Amino acid sequence: MKSLLEAGVHFGHQTRRWNPRMKRYIFTQRNGIHILDLQQTLGLINDAYSAMVQVAAEGGKILFVGTKKQAQEVMQTEADRCGMWYVNQRWLGGTLTNFQTIQTRIKYMLDLQEKRDQGYFRLLPKKEAVRLTDTLNRLEKYFTGLKDMTAPPQAMFVVDIAKEDICIAEARKMGIKIFSIVDTDCDPSLIDHPIPGNDDAVRSIRLITNRMASAILEGTAQREALIAEASISSEEPSDDTTTIDSSNLSDEELEQIAVESMPLEELGQLMEQASSYRTEPSEGSEQEPSQEG
Repeated sequence: MKSLLEAGVHFGHQTRRWNPRMKRYIFTQRNGIHILDLQQTLGLINDAYSAMVQVAAEGGKILFVGTKKQAQEVMQTEADRCGMWYVNQRWLGGTLTNFQTIQTRIKYMLDLQEKRDQGYFRLLPKKEAVRLTDTLNRLEKYFTGLKDMTAPPQAMFVVDIAKEDICIAEARKMGIKIFSIVDTDCDPSLIDHPIPGNDDAVRSIRLITNRMASAILEGTAQREALIAEASISSEEPSDDTTTIDSSNLSDEELEQIAVESMPLEELGQLMEQASSYRTEPSEGSEQEPSQEG
């Protein structure tokens, strides 16, 4: 709670700019500014954290989206930290709904990067080299964070859904889970996991984005642990399939193996039964005492 207060997460927009659907998350107003209820924010951050861990643990990929100036650096840093994709420049329409075309542009960018690194540009006429360099710079500006994306993501974390309205519309159409910071001017009903908070302050954006990236790292670690455990289990020989070649064993060795493989409890029961047989007299074995005349 203290971290949320220090980061200014509780500050909303001016009261005249509010969205009535955010009413349940607003605590009060001060000096014409809405103040968000951080108790609810804290609970929803924890809910979003758990849900994000689950997505990552199931092998899902998450796309970070934040193109406003305050969010650009944070999106790139946190996405790189957890090994996910990001968009921190302009959202290009069709990034999700027309992914095949976007994938073609990404492939073209990777081809130009390879040619540049191999020195191909230096062999071209200056005018052509400059044209290709400008094209590559423009592609890198928009697609660097998506260069490893081969399929649409399973979830998205978005900052400022009012600004990223096209992004939200595409994600909803594709059925992608949406996690987002929602300020007092946003519609939380558009989001699967809304987090009421200040989406304009850098410290607020960094705090919440950091939690989401940490959730992804935790989920990824859980998945890797399960895969490693399954791999070890598959490599271990099963006791049920273990066979012993008895053709080269002596009678004494076979007896020892048979005894060692018998459960101790069963051995104990057999011993108790044998002991009771020895102590019980057999029928008709009792003799009456002789009478002396």
